[in-house]
Amino acid sequence: MTVLQESIRPAARSSDWKAIVVLILMIPVLWSPVILFRFVLYQPFNIPSGSMAPALMVGDYVFAAKYAYGYGRYSLPFAPSWISGRILAADPEYGDIVVFRTAKDSSVDYVKRVVGLPGDRIQMRQGQLILNGRPVTRVALEATPAGEACGVDDRAAVKRWRETLPSGASYVTYDCADDGTLDNTNAFTVPPGHFFVLGDNRDNSTDSRMQSTFGFVPMDNLIGKVTRIFWSLDEDGEPRFERIGKVE
Repeated sequence: MTVLQESIRPAARSSDWKAIVVLILMIPVLWSPVILFRFVLYQPFNIPSGSMAPALMVGDYVFAAKYAYGYGRYSLPFAPSWISGRILAADPEYGDIVVFRTAKDSSVDYVKRVVGLPGDRIQMRQGQLILNGRPVTRVALEATPAGEACGVDDRAAVKRWRETLPSGASYVTYDCADDGTLDNTNAFTVPPGHFFVLGDNRDNSTDSRMQSTFGFVPMDNLIGKVTRIFWSLDEDGEPRFERIGKVE
């Protein structure tokens, strides 16, 4: 049983009941097919940076399933600012690619991968993710042209790793520099009600390793789970049909 499963949920607060009342009052509006899809079930996002490369690239358009983690202030359509908590709440799992807002800046939508849940100890050592004192399994893959991912010559090669979390979630990460700024960190303990995120492009990602400007992410700030790429355009505006489908 994971730490997350063993955590005790707090009793419903008065603000939770207010949120439920608001949702009930909005039911006639939410049943509109367009509103139901766009604001309740899925929300489209475009990817403006390479922080999640290679899973998500600049020019990708993705759907985030809003129902995956329940509805709160940042995912509930037209929700007033005083709402706290989530309705039909569910917590993310290791390896999920999530859309959220941080406690440091609630005006910006971010997309990253969940690598730490409440109670976990997270650290980076020489570019390797350490989870609860144990190095996360990673296997070196053949280097590939970096393109825009590393912000250098497009022809330069980038190291790739196949990283696999203890849960079985597996994905590819980019390693642009051997001794990156965030390749070695202190150990962070994820507090209750929060999670820890990293970008797959480890040397070009603003994420939970930067505690003063980003930090742990509150569960209540979840917007949705990225489920698939539904459209993709390269730097010349040409379709990348091979990227359309599920994300890793």
